[in-house]
Amino acid sequence: METQKLPTLEDLESELDGLEGKRILVRSDLNVPITDGSIDDDLRIQGSLTTLEWLVERKASVVVCSHLGRPSDQKDDKYSIQPVKAKLLETLPNLEVLENLRFNPGEKANEKSFVDYLVSGAGGEPFDAYVNDAFGASHREHASIVGPPKHLPSAAGTLLLREVEVVKKILDRPKRPFLMVLGGAKVSDKLSLIEKMGDSVDEMIIGGGMCFTFLASTGVPVGDSLVENEMLDICRHLLDSEISIKLPLDFTAMDSNGEIGNPDVVAEIRQCGNSIPDGWMGLDIGPGSAVEFSDAILEAGTVLWNGPMGVFEDQRFSAGTQTVAQGMADTRAFTFVGGGDSAFAIKKFGFSDSIDHISTGGGATLELIEKGDLPGLKALREGKI
Repeated sequence: METQKLPTLEDLESELDGLEGKRILVRSDLNVPITDGSIDDDLRIQGSLTTLEWLVERKASVVVCSHLGRPSDQKDDKYSIQPVKAKLLETLPNLEVLENLRFNPGEKANEKSFVDYLVSGAGGEPFDAYVNDAFGASHREHASIVGPPKHLPSAAGTLLLREVEVVKKILDRPKRPFLMVLGGAKVSDKLSLIEKMGDSVDEMIIGGGMCFTFLASTGVPVGDSLVENEMLDICRHLLDSEISIKLPLDFTAMDSNGEIGNPDVVAEIRQCGNSIPDGWMGLDIGPGSAVEFSDAILEAGTVLWNGPMGVFEDQRFSAGTQTVAQGMADTRAFTFVGGGDSAFAIKKFGFSDSIDHISTGGGATLELIEKGDLPGLKALREGKI
């Protein structure tokens, strides 16, 4: 992993001979889920406050920018930053918050004209410096991530530095046994991570939809469960390798009459062993596997969890993920939750305060683990400080 030091907020303060009256552009990651104008999960907003408060305390003039969702490169009220802005202003009323960066096609395209617009003041007074605190977006070569450090004195924010330091800690100095718990739908989404971490972890637990491709590769019947046929040979090879992989031995399944996320549709739910009949789809690990996985977590020294054990958003298939989350809360191990659905599950089940580190990253976390660097980090290291 790239170990060259990132410029800090303290470095920036020294470079500018103080921050009072300085106009600072801060790239935060405020990409939070919003339903009907209401914020569903404010983890990323809360995580951004430490850096913003630090700058405001030093009397800097702070302008925050972020993307939100995936608008089609034009203004769309559905993706307006306004609900996020209102939430931020409750704590820091003097902030200026720019509208969704992705309303301009130059953001994702990393167009020079949009970089110039941002660094020259984004329609206001010119900026004196730039801070990247958007760890969750730093794996993207977007204008607001890689452009400003070429033109302005720049630094990493507190959240970004913390994310990088924790990943480095679990990669370089994990307390043993080091356990990785992986879930989610597709093996293809996690293949690079599995290959990268195979030599580092002591054991790898694989649940969620991706486990069915592994099971199918060994000839185990998985019924109508999700299988990536193009990944079968790769999964078989991984199981035959020296990586210690533990798969579920029982499942919660639904018959073909059911509809995921809609319990009003009459369907039969049943527990299956490690063989799922035709006409049935595995949608969660079973209670036996959940307990076994939780026991492994309790015995570990370091646990990295990325991906739910089933379709936990549907209450009928949430028990496996909840049991693993409970294990993460109860263990004495150093616990790292790799963002995305896993972070949402931890919060949903009320265990956020019991986890050592919940990443705001998701895709950025995985890429940093896999590649050891991110475009946003590289831009800061090669910038003007």
